[in-house]
Amino acid sequence: MAPLAPRTGDAIFANVERVNAELFTLTYGAIVRQLLTDLEEVEEVNKELDQMGYNIGVRLIDEFLAKSNVSRCVDFKETANVIAKVGFKMFLGVTASVTNWDAEGTTCSLVLEDNPLVDFVELPDTCQGLHYCNILSGVIRGALEMVSMKTEVAWVRDMLHGDDAYELQVKLVKQVPEEYPYKEDD
Repeated sequence: MAPLAPRTGDAIFANVERVNAELFTLTYGAIVRQLLTDLEEVEEVNKELDQMGYNIGVRLIDEFLAKSNVSRCVDFKETANVIAKVGFKMFLGVTASVTNWDAEGTTCSLVLEDNPLVDFVELPDTCQGLHYCNILSGVIRGALEMVSMKTEVAWVRDMLHGDDAYELQVKLVKQVPEEYPYKEDD
């Protein structure tokens, strides 16, 4: 396997401007709470968080590529490792483990033992179907789509629902070839 990246997630995390973690966590919680109030249905909130994350991921990939100096990944396995070790560290200050690969190498799990988005969070009984951190699945999906990978991302385990870790399943649906317009010489 090729080296992960010229700059690791730790090195990038040490040099990026950050907001106060508690402020970030509380602001995100306020957004989720407002969505629950406005949309009323937990499934609609899950969809909205995913869409918000997708929109963020579409834009965040540019910053990631510019600051990380990551070269093009050779396959989906390397991409998953870069997300887990560089992307999560760069933007959230944590790393993830990449596990549960399928035989084709197109589906894996990203397992977070620590998740800064859930500090101070306890879900009430009325929100048991809520994927509180669904914004992360959207971010991953949006960012990967910008680098020509159509994916499906879903929560498998969630400590807010009593599981032992936070686990996102990432499935590569298709690799979209980059198209370059062909221009004939006159």
